[in-house]
Amino acid sequence: MSDDLPEQGAIDALVEARHGDPFAVLGPHAAASGTAIRAFIPNAMSVEVIGRDTGLPLGTLRRVHDAGFWSGCISGSADYRFRVHGNGGVYEMEDAYRFPPLLGDIDIYLLGEGRHRDFARVLGAHVVDIDGVTGVRFAVWAPNARRVSVVGSFNQWDGRCHPMRLRQGSGVWEIFVPGAAQGAIYKYEMSGPDGTLLPLKADPVAQATERPPATGSVVPDPAEPTWSDDAWMSSRAARQRVDAPMSVYEVHAMSWLPGSERADFTWDDLADRLVPYVEHMGFTHLELMPVMEHPFGGSWGYQPLAQFAPTARLGEPAGFARFVDRCHAAGIGVILDWVPAHFPTDAHGLARFDGTPLYEHADPREGFHNDWNTFIYNHGRNEVRAFLIGSALYWIEKYHVDGIRVDAVASMLYRDYSRAAGEWVPNRYGGRENLEVIEFFHELSRAVVDRTPGVVLIAEESTAFPRVSRPVSEGGLGFDYKWNMGWMHDTLHYMEEDAVNRRHHHGEITFGLVYAFSENFVLPLSHDEVVYGKGSMIRKMPGDEWQRFANLRAYYAFMWTHPGRKLMFMGGEIAQWHEWNHDAGLDWGSLDNPLNKGVQRVIRDLNTAYRANAALHVADSDPSGFSWVVMDDAEQSVFAYLRQGRADDVPLLVVCNFTPVPRHAYRIGVPAQGSWEEIINTDAAVYGGSNVGNGGAVTSEAVPSHNYPASLNLTLPPLATIVLRAA
Repeated sequence: MSDDLPEQGAIDALVEARHGDPFAVLGPHAAASGTAIRAFIPNAMSVEVIGRDTGLPLGTLRRVHDAGFWSGCISGSADYRFRVHGNGGVYEMEDAYRFPPLLGDIDIYLLGEGRHRDFARVLGAHVVDIDGVTGVRFAVWAPNARRVSVVGSFNQWDGRCHPMRLRQGSGVWEIFVPGAAQGAIYKYEMSGPDGTLLPLKADPVAQATERPPATGSVVPDPAEPTWSDDAWMSSRAARQRVDAPMSVYEVHAMSWLPGSERADFTWDDLADRLVPYVEHMGFTHLELMPVMEHPFGGSWGYQPLAQFAPTARLGEPAGFARFVDRCHAAGIGVILDWVPAHFPTDAHGLARFDGTPLYEHADPREGFHNDWNTFIYNHGRNEVRAFLIGSALYWIEKYHVDGIRVDAVASMLYRDYSRAAGEWVPNRYGGRENLEVIEFFHELSRAVVDRTPGVVLIAEESTAFPRVSRPVSEGGLGFDYKWNMGWMHDTLHYMEEDAVNRRHHHGEITFGLVYAFSENFVLPLSHDEVVYGKGSMIRKMPGDEWQRFANLRAYYAFMWTHPGRKLMFMGGEIAQWHEWNHDAGLDWGSLDNPLNKGVQRVIRDLNTAYRANAALHVADSDPSGFSWVVMDDAEQSVFAYLRQGRADDVPLLVVCNFTPVPRHAYRIGVPAQGSWEEIINTDAAVYGGSNVGNGGAVTSEAVPSHNYPASLNLTLPPLATIVLRAA
């Protein structure tokens, strides 16, 4: 056998895409007569080896397999490239197999330990320059695959052309493909551990994707985003402290505007309309339902497969960066919904990625959600934790997002979540808590605090799991805020009752204050409350049209003055009649009705009052910031409470009348003598109300009441909330 040829079995395995160590066969190898060079170039008629710098011939390769395996020798070890003669003419190409391993040993070690925080820098596709040659470095974790090839528009999707190098002991496969470029579409072709060819897999760490329904990964633009948000970034930590106002507008980016689903609609188009609107309405933050690429639009992003790629439905990733930059320029923080709990079963995705349960648990009692038909991440696996934490840090660091709202935390914390007896696996102590998930959250929190202090983590958590929003160092789970699902359920149920029955449900309003300061809460009126037949916010309200709108205005004012940060889903602020439909935009035409316009105006005014009055936010997580004045008037469905801040902050009195009956000469005790200005009255005519009220201000009298030395003699408008500020 010639000294430039491997064994025939190795050649056959290579051309049949079965060889697991292609660098042992292809590329340059020392031989007795110089350097043996082997290449797989299908459809070539002849292949010359030429000097990289000179272009002068160094030798000729001969075809040794009809499929396109070429081999030959050159003298010495000169740098080279190929000149290929084919049916399409003559072209020159670099040899991918002459380049050494590119990932460093430290990167490989940290990946295996699950402690690599720059996950997207190491894995995925990256345009790089190696020794003056520009191409793309691909790297993917697939430890149980027998063979992995990158396929794409640069090699006619032929898995024989670029089989990858396995970095032993790490499960990471890598290759540098000279000539591949930004915008190239690619996937991975793999043989499973038994040699079975798997469906083509998208890159789990892709930073860009094709627009669905196409499922390819895309080589990203290597350029970093250009930012103009230094002022925002330097003030972010102060803006997001627990004593700062946080009023969040939750948005599904693809359906906020009619026409958002058009192929030519981009992040820039959305920013043109959405950012000024959020600024005008006075919200402090914008929360986006998951923008990580997802194959099924009807999942609203909650079944993502590309944890590092902004959805291509709204254009290129750079457009998303510009969107965030414009939010920051307008003083608006950006929170992203993020799903580290589960992923869909699509064949091109993470499911049995290398032919084995890799990202998911093998046991369906741990690894499959029957509710959502999704796989559950194996948070006990080092590489999976690194993948997920790397994703969170990627959005924070690359795209400057200000917060991560973690979806479905309750489903992650409990092994028996939505499972009958015998359908779940206890933890090592026999309990139901998922200890691996708890440690995952601890690790996530520490990583965010260490690398990006000032960024907030928010949990959608619906159980009584303790200390969710307390630091890990204090025995907490590590989040900054937690959604108050109990408050939402109780108060919405109260509001849905006819006014005449509310006296029997009085405790549904007061109970939330029993635990209001046990966590740093967000009060959520989210998308989940206006879908699947639950009805829109306005349709939840009882009574005739006027009463529905009055109820909603009163409820919103109660929410904005209750302890806890605020979150409202798009459409709630305009009281649109229809449930949210992700296939259509909001019903902006409803604002032609003055009553809808009035709800929008009251939200804007509530945001203004909330931000301007420290008493409404500086002690939001401290019992000193709230005190009941009237909590026992169930018969008249009246509630009154004081909101207080620091010693020198002006207190506010909030009074809710949740019946359609005006209450005249209703006496309420107050701590301060003097005039009290009526800064909010949801029954005002400008909101569509009946304009019953207190003439803009009322002066206290030296009449003790409710354990206070003075009191106000008030008129309580029907189905209304009023807010009074001590002058």
